[in-house]
Amino acid sequence: MAIGSFNNTGSQMPTAEINMIPLIDVMLVLLIIFMITAPLMTHSVKVDLPRASSTPTPEKPMVLQVAITADNQVFVGSEPVDSQQLEARFRDAVAQDSNVELHLKADRDSRYESVAETMSAARRAGLSKIGFVTQPTHE
Repeated sequence: MAIGSFNNTGSQMPTAEINMIPLIDVMLVLLIIFMITAPLMTHSVKVDLPRASSTPTPEKPMVLQVAITADNQVFVGSEPVDSQQLEARFRDAVAQDSNVELHLKADRDSRYESVAETMSAARRAGLSKIGFVTQPTHE
């Protein structure tokens, strides 16, 4: 390990080597910390929990299927809805179930504007869970 070099004038010149000692010190400190904390993280307490015969009833939220065709016609379920009635339909769904989910299926050739208007109407009506339905690609 070279500390420095001397030139012809006798003054010490800096070297271009990286001092590894601080890096090794940090690595060893981290190694010691992980060696101490790893056994503490795997330690668990055995608890004998009571048994119950009831099964939980999973509550599935109401799902609102909305489809937008290639000619930008909006369908809620299987019935067509115009843009003025759309927000009212969304508000009715939120009034029935506050956790209602919107599943939006938009045709590949539909305009982005109609998709954005449908999403903004859903947001104004209070729908916060919006999912996009896509078709998986076959490889």
